[in-house]
Amino acid sequence: MVNQKQNLASYLALTGGVGGAKLAVGLYHLLNDKVSFAVNTGDDFELYGLHISPDIDTLMYTLADKCHAQQGWGRADETWSFMHSLQELGEQTWFQLGDKDLATHLLRTCNLKNGQTLSEVTAHLCTALGIQAPIYPMSDQSVRTQVQTPGGEWLDFQHYFVAEQCAPVVTGFRFIGADKATLSPGLYQSLQQQLAAIFICPSNPFVSVDPILSIDDMHARLKQQSAPVIAVTPIIGGQAIKGPTAKMMVELSMPTDAVTVARYYAECIDGFILDEQDEYLAPEIEALGIQVTCAQTIMQSFEDKVSLAQNCLNFADRLNQWKRSA
Repeated sequence: MVNQKQNLASYLALTGGVGGAKLAVGLYHLLNDKVSFAVNTGDDFELYGLHISPDIDTLMYTLADKCHAQQGWGRADETWSFMHSLQELGEQTWFQLGDKDLATHLLRTCNLKNGQTLSEVTAHLCTALGIQAPIYPMSDQSVRTQVQTPGGEWLDFQHYFVAEQCAPVVTGFRFIGADKATLSPGLYQSLQQQLAAIFICPSNPFVSVDPILSIDDMHARLKQQSAPVIAVTPIIGGQAIKGPTAKMMVELSMPTDAVTVARYYAECIDGFILDEQDEYLAPEIEALGIQVTCAQTIMQSFEDKVSLAQNCLNFADRLNQWKRSA
């Protein structure tokens, strides 16, 4: 059985997807094992009998410097013999499993079937990959994201995201199992300690962050924190850098701007990081009772990721000083 880390980190980041993993790189570079990551598992699913955790894997590969740099997900220098063989056998291959990636899924599935929890399996994989920072699944219980379409049909997230390439119009979301799920032990313990700050990474609010917030009264747990809770905008100049966030906002009849994201998180955040080009929106967000700072949030290089992470830490320091003096 793999033990959780005994020394809990001082910072916690809620993350999912490629955008979240980018900021995680900067935080990890600056903080090493002083930051822990709570990762969305609403995207998890089974394929060919294998338990696949896309957001956990993206974060692990990214922090271990084994991620495909251009894609932002999957393994670098991947090969595809397994998928080619499946095609020859007449199987559908809408979800691509690389040969190196397959080893992760196989090991995870075997260990889960042998009685380990997802937290224990993830800790084992992180150790094997040389990752010092704790990575916690949001829950060890099954929570599955589904997307609703105009006809009332509910699509499993990977069918919507990968098989349908986000083409269907979105009218809502639900998280199957969220009402019965509890926080993973590592995440729960992190929230019990005196944290310096909690960051909500620039991940999709609806399908990367909301699944985390949907379980075990997580909204209330964040509101009760003495540490500042800071969200980083995933919307810049009315657009998402990567992924369907802006498309979903349009389809849900929401304005596609950072103010909408800040309002969406308003009940549980103290601070919001805007991109510099959206600085003019700061007064609207501050009117919600949220402190604002501006930074370059587009992360194209390693230096960009570290710079944004440093801005997050500096903002957290200012908010801590503000809270102490209030």
